[in-house]
Amino acid sequence: MSKHELDYLELLSESFPTATEVATEIINLEAILNLPKGTEHFLADIHGEYEAFIHVLKNASGSIQRKVDEVFGGQLRLNQKKELCTLIYYPREKLELVKQSDEKMEDWYMVTLNQLIKVCQKAAEKYTRSKVRKTLPPKYSYIIQELLHEDGINPNKSAYISSIFTSIISTGCADDFIVAISETIQRLVIDHLHIVGDVFDRGPGAHIIMDALMQYHHFDIQWGNHDMLWMGAAVGNASCMANVVRIALRYANLDTLENGYGINLLPLARFAMDTYANDPCTVFKPKLAQADQTYDDKSVYLISQMHKAIAIIQFKLEHQIIARHPEYKMENRDLFHLVNFADGTISLPSGVYPMLDKHFPTVDPADPYALTNQEQYIVDRLMSSFLHSEKLQKHLQCLYRNGSMYLTYNMNLLYHASIPLNKDKSLKKVRVGDKTYAGRALLDKVEEMIRAAYVAPEQSEQRSEAVDYMWYLWCGPDSPLFDKAMMTTFERYFIEDKTTHHEEKGYYYIYRQEKAVCEMILKEFGLEGPDTHIINGHVPVKAKKGELPIGAEGKLMLIDGGFSRAYQSSTGIAGYTLIFNSQGLHLVQHEPFSSTRKAIEEMEDIKSITVVREFTSHRMLVKDTDNGRVLCKQVENLKKLHEAYNYGLIKERRK
Repeated sequence: MSKHELDYLELLSESFPTATEVATEIINLEAILNLPKGTEHFLADIHGEYEAFIHVLKNASGSIQRKVDEVFGGQLRLNQKKELCTLIYYPREKLELVKQSDEKMEDWYMVTLNQLIKVCQKAAEKYTRSKVRKTLPPKYSYIIQELLHEDGINPNKSAYISSIFTSIISTGCADDFIVAISETIQRLVIDHLHIVGDVFDRGPGAHIIMDALMQYHHFDIQWGNHDMLWMGAAVGNASCMANVVRIALRYANLDTLENGYGINLLPLARFAMDTYANDPCTVFKPKLAQADQTYDDKSVYLISQMHKAIAIIQFKLEHQIIARHPEYKMENRDLFHLVNFADGTISLPSGVYPMLDKHFPTVDPADPYALTNQEQYIVDRLMSSFLHSEKLQKHLQCLYRNGSMYLTYNMNLLYHASIPLNKDKSLKKVRVGDKTYAGRALLDKVEEMIRAAYVAPEQSEQRSEAVDYMWYLWCGPDSPLFDKAMMTTFERYFIEDKTTHHEEKGYYYIYRQEKAVCEMILKEFGLEGPDTHIINGHVPVKAKKGELPIGAEGKLMLIDGGFSRAYQSSTGIAGYTLIFNSQGLHLVQHEPFSSTRKAIEEMEDIKSITVVREFTSHRMLVKDTDNGRVLCKQVENLKKLHEAYNYGLIKERRK
């Protein structure tokens, strides 16, 4: 044994000072390694749809319903099982309804407590007692532990268990206990949550989703393009900020901005009303189908005016970044100088087109990208609101702390959108700064830039470059979060001809359905073998057109089926989620979610079906996971320490 090894074992002996303690820990770890792996839950492209998100989080994509079915099978009627599931999802709300309709609450409590304990036992069976104990609410930990480890069959113990339930009811703790046990079930059913990008934009409650995530026991995020837009705005990128405000106005979803994050839109509203007072702003009328509330005609007109005002500001701000960074090669996104303001047309390489909107009071034809003094004032006020929003900055910290560009986890590779490829299917070299990178090195470098935008010294060149780059990640042609030739926002507003709206996708989206390409990408990230997969979001799966959420002969899992209501007319569904337990992968397709109210009052769960079930080559145990490999290494070191104690190479520390 080398001196280096002995030095390490000396340090390890401080935690395990005797051979007996080492042996105990080895026994404990080796037992854990042979338990089934915990269940992972994958969601992507939530886009502010907080009610559907929270419901899917609570029902674990149908996992809780499956547990109830496993426990009770034919013992309970379908309606009784639905009631029990609803109680587990929404215990407080369901209890209020039960009290309004059930006069014999003591009987109901006794039956329900028994049922909940049985479901909790099922949910806890794959974990050690130690892990379950850490999951339990402290004030009921001892009682729940007692109940979980008794089956009630032993006649000597049945009276004991019954007396516990009776005491819980008689002391008035039943409601609180039911809430505690229901939340424990939710927590035990899912061991780890993965968010594969795009919490933000379009829907009404991204801030509510972020609040829920910050309370969740174990999760990670792979940043999406819409997340990056908000992160860019929160670190001081004015172009990102303008895009965020524009998208909120486009979908008439202002709640996240105003009520969620306290962003003051009043200066923009005043400016828009004055500047576009006699402008119908028809092109900028919001998409009310996704609005966060019902707006009257006057409010819709004001939103349209604000929408136009911020869009014009955005195009000017984006020009500033494009001019600062010729290496982005995005000059084709500067379009105002191509407008003939006299006749209301625009000259593009593909032809001359009439403009749908010809009223630009803040655009100087001689210097079309210059912000007016009033526009600069609006930018400064809005930017200040973003930088000083306490909640937004807390959520930004959460995104940095729990987020990354990609994640390799238990033989799966998670990233939101793309790995840029060449036409010949090789990894594309992309310039970031003054060097080029491809594949894993590209995503590592991009993440380095994103983190520099947050932690690099204020006013430093490094920080300025990184903050600008966050806008490129939103819409740059070689961005792994976008990967299209261009973002045609300008054309979609001002040109009727839809051929100008086309956004040519990168080669990744063409080749990702090929098994060899996916295996090449997986290998680039250190993953090989039959049980490896790429898990992707970003592009909605149009199920009603026959598109499938699985590709490349099972190597690719696509889990963006459209949480966002804005997509559901084209997808025909309301998203895919993925469950990965010890037996394999379950890709679940969801129907649109009505409302939390209906879920509680009418027990209307999201209708979900498993569309793909892929079993692993063997039942996965903890030792087969990434964490298991860490534990195996710990066991190896502990065995060396045990040997060192036995041979006297290290002295035990007797108490």
